[in-house]
Amino acid sequence: MTEHPPALLSVRALTVSYRVRGGPPVTAVRDASLDVAPGEVVALVGGSGSGKSTLAHALVGLLPAGGRRESGQVLFDGTDLAALPEPQLRARRGRDLALVPQDPLTSLNPVQRVGRQVAEVLLLHGLADREQAPARAVELLDLAGVPDPGRRARQYPHELSGGLCQRVLIAIAMAGGPRLIVADEPTSSLDALVQRRVLDELGELTRRSGTALLLVTHDLGSAAERAGRLVVMSGGTVVESGPTEQLLERPAHPYTRELLAAAPGLTPRRYAPPRPVPTVPLLTARGLVHAFPGAPAPAVDGVGFEIGRGETFALVGESGSGKSTTARLVARLARPTGGELHFDGREVTTLRGTPLRELRRRVQLVQQSPYASLDPRHSVARIVGEPLRAFRTGGPGAAGRRARAALVAEMLERVALPADTAHRRPAELSGGQRQRVAIARALVLRPDLVVCDEPVSALDVTVQGQILHLLAELQAELGVAYLFITHDLAVVRQIAHRVGVLRSGRLVETGDVDTVLTAPAHPYTRELLAAVPGPPKPAAAQQATT
Repeated sequence: MTEHPPALLSVRALTVSYRVRGGPPVTAVRDASLDVAPGEVVALVGGSGSGKSTLAHALVGLLPAGGRRESGQVLFDGTDLAALPEPQLRARRGRDLALVPQDPLTSLNPVQRVGRQVAEVLLLHGLADREQAPARAVELLDLAGVPDPGRRARQYPHELSGGLCQRVLIAIAMAGGPRLIVADEPTSSLDALVQRRVLDELGELTRRSGTALLLVTHDLGSAAERAGRLVVMSGGTVVESGPTEQLLERPAHPYTRELLAAAPGLTPRRYAPPRPVPTVPLLTARGLVHAFPGAPAPAVDGVGFEIGRGETFALVGESGSGKSTTARLVARLARPTGGELHFDGREVTTLRGTPLRELRRRVQLVQQSPYASLDPRHSVARIVGEPLRAFRTGGPGAAGRRARAALVAEMLERVALPADTAHRRPAELSGGQRQRVAIARALVLRPDLVVCDEPVSALDVTVQGQILHLLAELQAELGVAYLFITHDLAVVRQIAHRVGVLRSGRLVETGDVDTVLTAPAHPYTRELLAAVPGPPKPAAAQQATT
């Protein structure tokens, strides 16, 4: 009989709830139990709202405001962390166990250089003095896979790509030499190439140091490749757990089978409506250039493309390729330093005042981060209704307010959010729910063009499919066009009509989706395609194909 090593982390019957304004507490995690042995990699998988991120934050004592442990234990090496006073827990956090949070854009201090943020952990735990800490921080950035770590240590988070920021968070987590790292969706916003690199680096670091890893993710493919055991959550409860191979070969719970069936790959298009009849382009970009002051090269360098009415044009590329900068230029949230933008036959690069305001009514944006783009002080109803108020939709007075409220309720229903979500605040929602709020806000004005900057990167595969289907339905019904910014070629295959591939700010390939993804002409496109994870396979099947 195989003997299992004693658990380093043992969670027993943990229940966590959130206080809700104007209502009873909402239970986010109910009677959850799991174990992680020393040096083991365990994946906690589940969809948006399943409770996995709440469980992850409860383990390290970092629940958001309103969250509380109702019952259960979090035993770390025999000590119940949930019962420790905050000063004692703070002393162990970062030293014995550490968290890699989900969103690097909101997890790093924007006014501190990244090297200082890594060094801070060393100083707090007495692992280096002020003279030693900066050099040790550079070493940790190097270990986490940050290129040119000495230069990067002197930069601020906004000067780094999402992939580099995520590596900085890994360096911060590793700084204290913890025995357990909890990685909460560490690659959900990264492209396939950078995702693979980051997970490889995190895995290598934990193997080298003997650190255990609890990988929290909605990506069953990544979990299956890297974890020895899987723990599946749904509706706040653990519905199934066991060795990875066993769960992939013989899933016992219907939800696990649903996750397996929905695992993404380069599947045939499922959501994109028929290609629209070619017309005069709605948007034309010609030779777009955008250079940031002091940068060695432009972030966008001579990019040009067209988008027709009712068409979806996707821009893909790895982190730092210039995708999001291009999105901001098209939405006129930034002015290009070169080139031209034409919208509906009119040159709009230099618009100001009322004409620019009217353009923004017709061109809306879904931003990449649902954590940074929603005002935490406002209710969902107010957030979604904000564009309606800004453009005085429905008119003044009580009649106008009722009309706007009806439009908000309709849009929340269309993005598959329950009606009571309208009265909640962003902190009370999962990452996937927050992104659906952001999509509702962009669509409520019924614009001609929506710039979708990674709109489904934070969503699990089942909810991702719902959102893609929703976007396709609205496109077919309203004729809305999409500029779809994404790092996920599997999503491109399902939603887009045409695609452009960006690398280092330049378009290296563009064309019909089917042609580009089945017969790519450029080596970089072929590299991106090779990095796309397929549906997870049992270990035996994986070995047979290698």
